Amino acid sequence: MNQSKINNFLTKNISTLNGVGIKTHKILKKKKIEKISDLLWNLPQGHTDRSNVKTLDKLEIGKITTVKVKVVKYNFPRIRNLPNKVFCEDNNGKIDIIFFNSREGYIRKILPLNTLVIISGKINYYNKKYQITNPSYVVPINKESYVNRIIPKYSLTEGLTEKIYRKLIDQVISKISILNEWHDEHILKKIGNVSWYESIINIHEKAKVDFNSKYYRRLAYDEILTNLLVLSQVRKRFKKYKKEKKVFDNLYNKNILNDIKFSLTKNQISISEEINKDLNSDFKMFRLLQGDVGSGKTIICFLAAANAIRAGYQTALMAPTEILAKQHYQLAKKIFRTCNISIKYISGKSDPAEKKLIMQDLENGKINFLIGTHALFQKNIFFKKLGLIIIDEQHKFGVKQRIELANKGGKDCDILLMSATPIPRTLILATYGDMDVSRLKGKPLERKEIITLSKPEEKIDEIIEFIKKKIKGHNQVFWVCPLIEESKKLDYTAAVKKFKSISKIFPNKVGLIHGSLNKDEKEKVLNKFLSNKISILISTTVIEVGIDFPNANIIIIENSNKFGLSQLHQLRGRVGRGHSQGTCILLFKNNLSENARKRIKILKSSNDGFLIAEKDMKLRGFGDVLGFRQSGIKDFRLADPIHHEDLFKIAEENVKEIEKDERNFKKYDFLIKLFDKADIINEINQD
Repeated sequence: MNQSKINNFLTKNISTLNGVGIKTHKILKKKKIEKISDLLWNLPQGHTDRSNVKTLDKLEIGKITTVKVKVVKYNFPRIRNLPNKVFCEDNNGKIDIIFFNSREGYIRKILPLNTLVIISGKINYYNKKYQITNPSYVVPINKESYVNRIIPKYSLTEGLTEKIYRKLIDQVISKISILNEWHDEHILKKIGNVSWYESIINIHEKAKVDFNSKYYRRLAYDEILTNLLVLSQVRKRFKKYKKEKKVFDNLYNKNILNDIKFSLTKNQISISEEINKDLNSDFKMFRLLQGDVGSGKTIICFLAAANAIRAGYQTALMAPTEILAKQHYQLAKKIFRTCNISIKYISGKSDPAEKKLIMQDLENGKINFLIGTHALFQKNIFFKKLGLIIIDEQHKFGVKQRIELANKGGKDCDILLMSATPIPRTLILATYGDMDVSRLKGKPLERKEIITLSKPEEKIDEIIEFIKKKIKGHNQVFWVCPLIEESKKLDYTAAVKKFKSISKIFPNKVGLIHGSLNKDEKEKVLNKFLSNKISILISTTVIEVGIDFPNANIIIIENSNKFGLSQLHQLRGRVGRGHSQGTCILLFKNNLSENARKRIKILKSSNDGFLIAEKDMKLRGFGDVLGFRQSGIKDFRLADPIHHEDLFKIAEENVKEIEKDERNFKKYDFLIKLFDKADIINEINQD
């Protein structure tokens, strides 16, 4: 097969392989194996040692064993539900091979009488006789080498046996051959000097997957490079469209900064200048403003909005929840009170008559700044001259959604995304390589560091006394518990139970939110807390990211050893957002693991979210950090920013070289298709 044929073969549907009928196709689809190439990325999870060939006098019960035996006799009972039996022997003993749900004709075919066969399976002992029930392999003696070996073990689902899956993998590997190398020699030397084909063969034939083997690293590098190349092309696409420059003076910014009566940090000033430069450039801004919890991202985005409005454009700010969108709206009205501009709020729950009026005014250009939820971008909402879109807390946006978002704004519309998730550098490179990134470090000058304490659960009485004093001073408390109901498997404190016990101590001052509440019920409780009608909020879920509860200065986190570092840091950031000192109390059970002790120690010693995220990745592994795997940011099948940080750096430099000449990009067409990125490239090329 030449390169083109291999490319076409690997991108075909899995159903084109021999042995993939309707049933197997459905099972594979459940495992997200739809194209032939998907089989290559479903790596072995371990191994089964079938090289353990034994004579029948040396069998061990419960062990997977391979035997070489002669087929002596059949027993096919005519009574339904009874198993079929095949009696076999060697020079040292006898064994029964038992088959449930197998046809007589099939058994006669694979186990012909008086022939030597290789059988592999788990040894059982029943009625004083050794048995193998439904053996994994039955092959003729001339195919002994296929079974008598250490065999890779794949993660499989019900209905998909090792034997079936191995046949599929073998089919694929037999049809792909050595390809022309796409990497230059100096890159190959850096990543192990092995070919793609050698690496595929090695990874599927070796018993154990080794993240650091030169074969694994070669494949991981190809995936990293592919991802960065695609992001590079998306970035080029954003940068090639010319827009009208936004020309503005500094009047609104001066009014706002004079009114808020606090000074911006050097970092905030620097990032504001970066954004202003983008607004005033010939090309569309597509920037991620990344800042730790409470670092002051909102004031920066409002200053950007003020400049866009001053230049004669409209601005839209979208937040993921109504409560956060409303809070932005209330804050905007205060911030912009000296600027004489029209600010409106819209959501799915807006009054229809009011919504209709807003839509009319928006289209007529009477509204300068529209704030709301995803309702902002409904098809029937039209702006007269939209110049800036700000999206808050959207670290879950994938590349495709970012392309769609860029299209919605029109050619003169700049886009600013904000995220409070401290993302390590390799992750930023891998997921936001199509965007310019501004990293906001540090906190506003008037913000105090949060005090972090750790306490064993036995000292709960001390904590209750501490809370009583704090509540008298009008402070509010978050109390976070991981589960809603008691669990026998996980010894967590149930939130419902905690709510009842705390309510007895603080009657009519405690609220509860958990995953079973619907959105309206949750917002009702959060609003009560926000308006200080309750003093303590028991929660099973992560408190709404980004929402300011100005009087919430204490957070108690139960079973803190069960949370990841980044998650604990995000929770901690919910308090101390005003001028008062914030306190975070980490409750833990006895017998902490070494990693749990490390996490608590790191959190107590640092308030730097970026440093914490880096350490979290090293302790827990990529994909678990802040739920990236669930959010869709985990976009790699092989590569891992922890194990392969050096490969990301090599790929970053490589991409810069490739970008110098567009023709270089063609060399990587095979990889683009292999790693499912072709549709994104096609979308870019259609423009």
